Amino acid sequence: MAAALTTGPSRARIWAALWVVYLVWGSTYLAIRVVVHPSHGAGLPPLLAASVRFGLAGVLMLAFTVRSKPADGRPDPLGKRQWLAAAIVGTSLLLGGNGLVSLAEKRVASGPAAVIIATVPIWAALVGALTGQGRITTRHGAGLALGFAGVAVLVVGSGGGRADVIGVLVLVGAALSWAAGSVWSRTAPLVRRPLVMTGMEMVCGGIACALVGVASGELGQLHLDRVPTQSWLAIAYLAVIGSMVGYTAYVWLLGNAPLSLVTTYAYVNPLVAVVLGALLLHEHLTVRTALATVAIVAGVVLMVRRPREQPAAPAVSSSTSSEPQRQCA
Repeated sequence: MAAALTTGPSRARIWAALWVVYLVWGSTYLAIRVVVHPSHGAGLPPLLAASVRFGLAGVLMLAFTVRSKPADGRPDPLGKRQWLAAAIVGTSLLLGGNGLVSLAEKRVASGPAAVIIATVPIWAALVGALTGQGRITTRHGAGLALGFAGVAVLVVGSGGGRADVIGVLVLVGAALSWAAGSVWSRTAPLVRRPLVMTGMEMVCGGIACALVGVASGELGQLHLDRVPTQSWLAIAYLAVIGSMVGYTAYVWLLGNAPLSLVTTYAYVNPLVAVVLGALLLHEHLTVRTALATVAIVAGVVLMVRRPREQPAAPAVSSSTSSEPQRQCA
């Protein structure tokens, strides 16, 4: 990790980048909802929309970064092994993760969807423990219990604010797929340049979303003449701002701010999504949603908070286990 706040970039720059990640990634759930479930007209098919978003963002990101040289000056090949690894990670994160989020948001509002996806660090801890890449401590156990309790609050019982069970299960599957892909990526033979790696994953994930979308019959659901302007603007926002600007700010933070500060996005993003959904999409902020948000965010805090005595994290790399989980929208 780069130097701490007192010797590195100014606090103003770091907090500006952090708020970019907070607001941009928190708003992607709202934008996805507008793409697949607009207030009028017909939405874009979820997987085909995701393929356009990630394919466009990936091509643009590679165009700007692929010629960059690694910071350490060592060779960083872009061969078959790296593309295969990018295809596996991109499919897990962007088809299994984001693609399922897009499908689920046809049934679940953006705020509750973001709250459920906030469980990614919880699932990552479980997957890491099962694969021998970590262990579950007492603090983690408490975080797991709170996270699962929060998801249960959204689906158990009846009354206002109860989320669609199928939609919630799809979101849990998305979080699990994202977590599994993230854990595997720690040891995968990916390129070391973070933005090049992300561009490759986005291109591969976009292709995977397109193939599955076509195979599942989404072309028959595509009615371009009925797609409102707001949906086209939302998908452009997701590709350029959500995928490119948000992730560039995130990678910069990993190299210039304490990891304990960077990981705060994991529990700020769902709060931002809930507020934006209530303000801009008029989603009802019910007691049930509020309780689930508190439980899940508290669980995530326990999962990502690091003990004070732990040494500073190393510089960002696709193979380091200290990299926080990238978000799923």
